[in-house]
Amino acid sequence: ALWEDPSGPTLLFANTCLSFDGYFSLYDRRSDLFGVKLGLLGPLLLPAQEEGQGGVQNPGGSEAPSWFKSPSILSTAGSNCLPYVVIEGVVQPVEAALTSPYHKELQGVIERLVLKEHRLIWNSLARSWTDSERVVLEQLHTVPFVLTSSTNKAAGRVSVELPLQADHLPLETVYERFQQTSHGFKDLLSHYLSGEKPKGFLETEEMLLVGSSLTGIGELAQRPDGTLCLQPPSNGAGYFLCLEDWQTLLSGLQSASSFWKWTALVCGLVAAAVAVRALRRAHRNRQLNREREAQRQEFEDYLRNHNQDEELPANTCVVCLANPRECVLLPCGHICLCFQCVQALPTPSCPICRGAIHRVVPLYQA
Repeated sequence: ALWEDPSGPTLLFANTCLSFDGYFSLYDRRSDLFGVKLGLLGPLLLPAQEEGQGGVQNPGGSEAPSWFKSPSILSTAGSNCLPYVVIEGVVQPVEAALTSPYHKELQGVIERLVLKEHRLIWNSLARSWTDSERVVLEQLHTVPFVLTSSTNKAAGRVSVELPLQADHLPLETVYERFQQTSHGFKDLLSHYLSGEKPKGFLETEEMLLVGSSLTGIGELAQRPDGTLCLQPPSNGAGYFLCLEDWQTLLSGLQSASSFWKWTALVCGLVAAAVAVRALRRAHRNRQLNREREAQRQEFEDYLRNHNQDEELPANTCVVCLANPRECVLLPCGHICLCFQCVQALPTPSCPICRGAIHRVVPLYQA
């Protein structure tokens, strides 16, 4: 089967049930498969011949052929590796498998033991206890394993290299137990004083079991001894191992891609809105500063050109009681402050009526 991708077709190595007529029907449409070489298409679509026989077995039947023989595929491709393939098979250990310490009948090739401590932390802002957890101990064990066919209709096997470098480990939870911590009166008192209350420990065991159907996506390479291995792609592409089929994995990746695209778009719009608001605020502050500077310059010019009579007590500033009244506060219209006291006001409000000051104009006396 072939999975077409915008960057080029990707080969899917799996069992097939195409009849003899179906093989030639797909072989005649090879020109529709963009980017697939004719030399690579033929051996993959035509059923392999059994040893000692010169023809194709069951030309009209639906029995799957055993075309998956290690040297033939890569030698036909003209290189020692295929950059990106999808392989579906059954997990089998190369030597001895790992045995679960809690269920002796379970065997796997990857095992992860995790011990977590669950606690309650006092949140002073929310005035409540919140759940918290931390990993106390984590152990990861693995043994070499291969992918084989679920039936005897397809020959060969593929070794899985560096499974811990996959984007997600395909592990199943086979054991889980929560041990609750007992507390005495002194412990409870110390918990309330410290703000931390232990709940207990959660012990879990996860395994990739022998006999599980596994889908691997990565680079298919041929070793010097002629065996095949699935390894992380050398071109930096994703390396995936999952228990689902590749269609489910592809659907999940597309959903995640769409989610992050929309998230990036929303974050970009929010960032643009914040930037526009900040620019508007900065522009408004610059305008206010220019208006204040113009008012200050106007009062300085007025003081240089006019001499004020400072000995009239009825015209004295109500704040400093030293300078003459020089300003008219609008919109209330009170004349009670000098220019220095207007500049020193902590809030722009009239000291007489406590009304907001929107504008200050100099007072010209005859």
